[in-house]
This record gives sequence, C-alpha cells and structure tokens, in this order.
Amino acid sequence: MTLFFCQMRIGAHYLGNDTCEFRVWAPLVETVAVKIIAPQPRLLEMKQDERGYWEVIAAAIPPGTLYQYQLDGIKDRPDPASASQPDGVHGPSEVVYHQAFTWSDGNWQNIALEKLIIYELHVGTFSESGTFDGVIAHLGDLEDLGINCIEIMPVAQFPGTRNWGYDGVYHYGVQNSYGGPLGLKKLVDACHQRGIAVILDVVYNHFGPEGNYTQDFGPYLTEKYQTPWGSAINFDDAYSYGVRNFFRENALYWLREYHVDGLRLDAIHTIYDLGAKHILEEISESVEEYALNQGRPFHLIPESDLNDVRVLRPRNQGGYGLNAQWSDDFHHSLHTLLTGEKEGYYLDFGGCAQFAQVCQDSFAYTGNYSHHRRRYHGSSVSDRPFSQFVVYAQNHDQVGNRMRGERLSELVCFEALKLAAGAVILAPGIPMLFMGEEYGEKAPFLYFISHSDPELVKAVQQGRAREYAEFQHEEEPPNPASVETFESSRLDWSQRDQGEQKILLQFYQRLIELRKNLSPLTNYDRDSVKVYYEDTAQWLYLTRTKGAESVLILMNFSQSTVQLPQITAVNWKKRLDSASKAYLGPGSTLSDHLNPDSQIEIPPLTFAVYEAQR
Repeated sequence: MTLFFCQMRIGAHYLGNDTCEFRVWAPLVETVAVKIIAPQPRLLEMKQDERGYWEVIAAAIPPGTLYQYQLDGIKDRPDPASASQPDGVHGPSEVVYHQAFTWSDGNWQNIALEKLIIYELHVGTFSESGTFDGVIAHLGDLEDLGINCIEIMPVAQFPGTRNWGYDGVYHYGVQNSYGGPLGLKKLVDACHQRGIAVILDVVYNHFGPEGNYTQDFGPYLTEKYQTPWGSAINFDDAYSYGVRNFFRENALYWLREYHVDGLRLDAIHTIYDLGAKHILEEISESVEEYALNQGRPFHLIPESDLNDVRVLRPRNQGGYGLNAQWSDDFHHSLHTLLTGEKEGYYLDFGGCAQFAQVCQDSFAYTGNYSHHRRRYHGSSVSDRPFSQFVVYAQNHDQVGNRMRGERLSELVCFEALKLAAGAVILAPGIPMLFMGEEYGEKAPFLYFISHSDPELVKAVQQGRAREYAEFQHEEEPPNPASVETFESSRLDWSQRDQGEQKILLQFYQRLIELRKNLSPLTNYDRDSVKVYYEDTAQWLYLTRTKGAESVLILMNFSQSTVQLPQITAVNWKKRLDSASKAYLGPGSTLSDHLNPDSQIEIPPLTFAVYEAQR
C-alpha cells in the first residue's frame, strides 16, 4: 500500500538521554521558539522547513519538562499537539516519555468487530473517584456482565474538571483530572489483561471554545463551512495539508502510544471535505497500514446521521473504508415504539413496521422522505453486513441531550426495560450499552461543563435552551456549570444489588450469554435474518439462522396479549422469557416448546427467545 500524503510527526518527542525533539506546524508565523519554563528556563530557536514545520532537537530536556511555544517573539502558547497539560488548558505543556510505561499486553490481539459487546462510559461519572483508576476498579463487574469492549467518551484535555469531553482543545493530551497519560495507559493495560478491548471517542469535527490556541499557529479552521460549533476544521482549504496531517497522525497516536483498539469518530456529518480524497478515507488508509504492520485489527466506528453507504463501503468501492457506524435509526425506532414520544427528530419515527424495517435493513431512511428534515434522506446499505452497525437503546447523546437527562429506566416500566434489553442484545448488529443501563440506573445523565469564562457559560446555557425548545420543554434546564448537575449524573453502583435492578442485571447477563453461545446471533449475513410483524397489534418476530441452526425471537410492544400466526415448520425450545417470574415478570404463558401447530400468545411487553430443535 502506498500513501500519497505528507506524514509528519508533531509535538514533543523524548528521544532518551534527556534529549527531546520539538516540532510544530506554523506556516504563517515569522519566528517560533520553544520556551522552556521548568526545570531550567531558557529559549530554544527553531528552524522552519518548506512546508511550515518548525523543529529543534535540544539537550537537557528530561521527561516532565514544562514548555510553551513563543510565536513571533510575543505570544506564548501551549503546544497544539501537547501530550499533557498538567495545569489545564491555559497552562504550559509537558514533555511525556511514552516509552517509560511498561506494557503487559504483548500477546493482545484485539477482538474481532463481529464479537464486540460494547459498553459506553464517561470517566468522570462512572465511578466515585471520576478517574481512570475508578474505571479499573469496576472492570471485574463489566467482565462478569459479559462486556468485552469499553468505549470511553473523549478524554482529550478540556477546560476545568467537569465536561462530557467534546469541548477538548488538546487532541493529543489526556485529561489531567482523570489521571493524565499514565492513568489512561494503566486503564488500557488493565482492560487487555481481562480480555476487554478499548475504543476511544475522538472529536475531529471541532475544537472546544475555551483554551483553543490553534488558530495562532495556522489556519486550522475555515470560513467555507459552518458547524453547530462555529467555523469548520480546515480539511480542504488553503494550507489544509498541515491540518490533515494533525488529525491523521492523531488517530495513529492513540493506537500507537496508548494501545487503544479503535476510535469512535464523533459526528462525521460535520466534517466537511470536498477534496479528491476525503480525510476519513485518508485516516482509514493510514490505520489499515498500521494494522497490517502490527498484525492485528483496529476499529474505526463513526457517528453519522448521513445514512450514507459510502461511509462503510471499502475504499476500492468508492467508500471511506470505515469499519462500522452508530445506528441512530435503530435507537429512534425502538425508543418511539417504547415511549410513544414524537417531538423533535422523533417525528420521523414510530411503529412496529419501521422497527421491523430497521431490523431488516439497518436504516429506516434509505432514500425515502424525512418529515423532520423536509427532504429525502439516506441510501441503501443492503450490500453491507449487519456487523457494520452498532445498535443501542441508550447512549450519552440520547440520554444527555434530553433536558432532564432521563434514562429509559425513568421513562418506561420494568417489563419494557427487559424488552429493550432483548431487542438490543440479540438484534442484527453490534450491541452497545450505556453505563448503568444494565441495572436500570435511576440517576440522570445531564449535560455539564466547567468553563471559566462566565460569558461562555451563559452562551452554552442559551444554546442548550434553544435545543430543548424543539422538544417543547417550558421549564428552565439544569445549570450545566453547576457542580450539582455533574454530581447528580454519577452512577450509584449500590443500585445494582437491589430489587428489580439486580434482576435486570441478571437478565442482561443471560442475554449476553445467549448472544455468545447461539451461533445464529453472530451471523451477520443479510440473508440470515427474516422479520415478520403486525403494525397495529405491535408484535414482531424474527428468525436468525446459521447453516442448519436457527433462533426465533418474539417481541410484543403492546399493552395487550397478542396472538401470532403459525410460525415456520420447525420445533422450537424456549431459552429465555422476560415474562418469567424468575425475572420478576407476571408469569410466562408461552410454552417451553413450540411446533408448527402451536397457538402462540405473547403477554404484553414480552421478549422471548427460542432455539430450533434438531
């Protein structure tokens, strides 16, 4: 494979023997120097090459050295590619010796995309300490649940200590309040020791609003396009080669220096690039080459509301070559079916017929008309396997972008929670849970920040209020800058040992066990799934097959018992029934065995699984 783009390592790279190489891209600046702040203050002049990269190799620079770049002799700025900001976004950068960490994952080979069971978490609210060490303390709980992959919301250095992470301004840095570079490495290493992969959420569509000094170095932004966060990142305008290199190298940096197993790419529909080779294609190409060199796969999983098959198609078929994507259509269809909500973007969703379509086709919108968007939307993905779609009933966006941050546990009854669990874990696709979902966490997950600029805080509050207006909320939203807003979003781990929540956790464990052990549930061929439904009565069943093996999944989304037509000429044995009293259900009325003559009546809000008898 030949890569036809400029590759340049940037940032501070410790070379050993207290020697460090500094390199920064600043094509429009007249002079650049490294200003060493501690332990031995001095100024190091840098030389510029023909593409605008400034560099110097200096002695007497031990790990932990604090530095900034001095631009044109007057501006002192942190390194845009800083690996560590120990004093926050406005303070100096720190030299990090990545090779000093002793990894114990030399035999780690990653987990195949098709086998992933993903658990999304936010470091700050996942544990009492809100740190990487706090996550490590609960890895055994996730392992017992059956999770084999955690997806960490962004950890790139953001202002303050309370943030979702999407306001990061140092894309190479690791949040100091979480534990910094060392803490993240310890977490990844601990995950690999338990057979758990790590996907890191990265933000390549914008910089956060506080502490972003990149524009002082070069044209990282362009006025050609606007995003919800302001001017777009410059991927196709003048000088874009330096910006493209910054983000392409960032993707490799996380894989190389932190051993993460994949990246979740935030909101790629706000990445604008009309160049001949899209930046996402370029990143995909770079990661694939790195994977070949390492002898193991790495996963690129974007969030996209484009419903565009090009995101997933291989590069040799005109696509970007990304491995999978989040499926909001699955979430929206399931959520509206369970809750009946129709405000905002939920206007386009609802009904058993649509959920059946998503189970069969992965997208609800494949070129048909969207009333919410007021245009035709999407393309068919019938040539892509189900394994390229991550499905979920909850995630940080769909919970946290609600004004009150309510989880599904606050919106539907216990029987509906079990139904949602089954729909996700055994769906055609890669299942993902949002932290606390497995036991029905009651605490909200709200939007929170800790910016230091009062005017910026006010602007954020006003912006969120405008977003909530679409969902017809009249009261004032919680203050995102309040410590209480953040603290109220923290998981309460004691809940998982109590009453219904303990039983729900056991139900999830059983579902994951079935997913791993029934081979049809990990067959992702398009022709392996058949879906049958009745929209008015709100029942749905699907069959999943692999060779001679078959699984039957029954779902009743209505509040009434429904009768199904006769099912295919196979004898079936029941493997799971959400109505069972063992799972605090009303009591099962479904037979343990079904045959072609069986009359099948499903109780309200029930989920059941059968396996074909040979």
